[in-house]
Amino acid sequence: METILDQVTFDGKGLVVAVVQDFQSQEVLMVAYMNAATLRQTLETGLMTFWSRRRRCVWMKGATSGNLQQVQSVRVDCDGDALLFAVKQSGGAACHTGARSCFFRQLDIQP
Repeated sequence: METILDQVTFDGKGLVVAVVQDFQSQEVLMVAYMNAATLRQTLETGLMTFWSRRRRCVWMKGATSGNLQQVQSVRVDCDGDALLFAVKQSGGAACHTGARSCFFRQLDIQP
């Protein structure tokens, strides 16, 4: 575990971006932030745990909704400043709105 933590570059606020995707479909489910403690907790428990920038507290995904995310794999990007988690999504909804993914809005781009 220490080798993974040693590869991560936390920003000035002690946070790193965590991208979460479904391990089977590879659909991007959500993006959140982690600090060293929540990354360690995630690696130890196998359940996605984040740091809420807005509420300034730890939150385990699905603790209240039941929509847990069980870690299947984790990757660190080339700069060490972003993490990619492949998860098994339980309960269907990854987004707090009840949507499967937080990326349910599509912007129309006109070239």
